[in-house]
Amino acid sequence: MKLTNKQKQYLKGLAHALKPVVLVGGNGLTENVLTEIDNALSHHELIKVKVPSEDREEKKALMDAIVQQSGAEKLQVIGHMLVIYRQSDEPKIELPKK
Repeated sequence: MKLTNKQKQYLKGLAHALKPVVLVGGNGLTENVLTEIDNALSHHELIKVKVPSEDREEKKALMDAIVQQSGAEKLQVIGHMLVIYRQSDEPKIELPKK
């Protein structure tokens, strides 16, 4: 699903008040973490994932892997926080048209 800039801005505004739902631990991106991300996206559609890594390249690689493997749209990265969105079968968030 390709989001317009207006839709992305709207979702970023909604995500501002959210707390991170998933925290990537010291073991990195495990199957359990991916399962939790998938479950959270299915339930909430819009989530924050915290990726605490001191190495910028490692953090970027982890975030890219999360986006790719979850099938979600990356909206924003601020520090260690990744904001992603994936529409569920029964949409909970009504997006602006265009």
